[in-house]
Amino acid sequence: MTESAKTRYTAFRKTQPRSPRLTRQTVTTRGLSFAVFTTPAVAGTTPLVCINGGMIYSHALLWPALAPLAATRQLVFYDLRGRGASAAAPGPRQSRVEFDAGDLPAIREALGVARWDILGHSWGGGIAMLAAARDPLGVRRLVVVNAVGLTSEWISGLHSAALARLTGRERALLESLDPRLLHDDNPDTHAEYSRAIYPAWFVDQELGLAFSPPRETSITGAAVAARLRREGYDWRGAVEQISATTLFVHGDGDLIPPDIAQASAARIPRATVTRIPGAGHMPFWEQPAAFFGSVQTFLGTRDLGG
Repeated sequence: MTESAKTRYTAFRKTQPRSPRLTRQTVTTRGLSFAVFTTPAVAGTTPLVCINGGMIYSHALLWPALAPLAATRQLVFYDLRGRGASAAAPGPRQSRVEFDAGDLPAIREALGVARWDILGHSWGGGIAMLAAARDPLGVRRLVVVNAVGLTSEWISGLHSAALARLTGRERALLESLDPRLLHDDNPDTHAEYSRAIYPAWFVDQELGLAFSPPRETSITGAAVAARLRREGYDWRGAVEQISATTLFVHGDGDLIPPDIAQASAARIPRATVTRIPGAGHMPFWEQPAAFFGSVQTFLGTRDLGG
């Protein structure tokens, strides 16, 4: 009998230490107050800042999902501007993803961190790449997990791919929503759609139904996501400026095809790709041993300088 993803995830978690408590602080930079959360420091290692996807969500989308990484290094999470407990800028409907990318180097400097590693998931992977390109001296290594593509072309096929994966009530719910409405920045529309498509991000539907994202709304996040969908984007030139050694980790069964990770990595001078069989958009849940093993090996347990 094939082991279910839920059984595999439960067994993996039993091998891990208890998740440490996060310490919260407020960091003020670029005229805004950001909520920043850290795990205990680990001597001799480079901190790892983690950027969640979803565009409208807080850091809770990745915590405690990434807690196993805290055993070997300090993790830093923060809420993007206008999401979670971080302040929104005046005129949030004018927000752009480039503003999010510019915040990350500023937060690093405000924390007094000379150099760190970055991990970004999904849309957070896009922010991570843009931020690393802006901050070459401040980033040692970059991990990009199931990231969006470098151009907006992938978005057009997402809705139909998600419908093909769902059945029953979940399919009917997503089918009732028109993705063209996401060109508007209504935060309730973005929240409703994000929750409806969520189960389709998993290869194993049982596990997909076991997890559910919080219902969060963000005017800032909805504005950024709507602009990217409405106007399109092209980050190919920007990511060519990344100097950090980079690892793309991508589930083979993601709605965002793994070929997109390959195409993105080809644009970055020192980038490699690890594909995780049997995983969708959340490889840290569907194939945790393979995911954490790959990331920890890439980052190393000590800062060797490169």
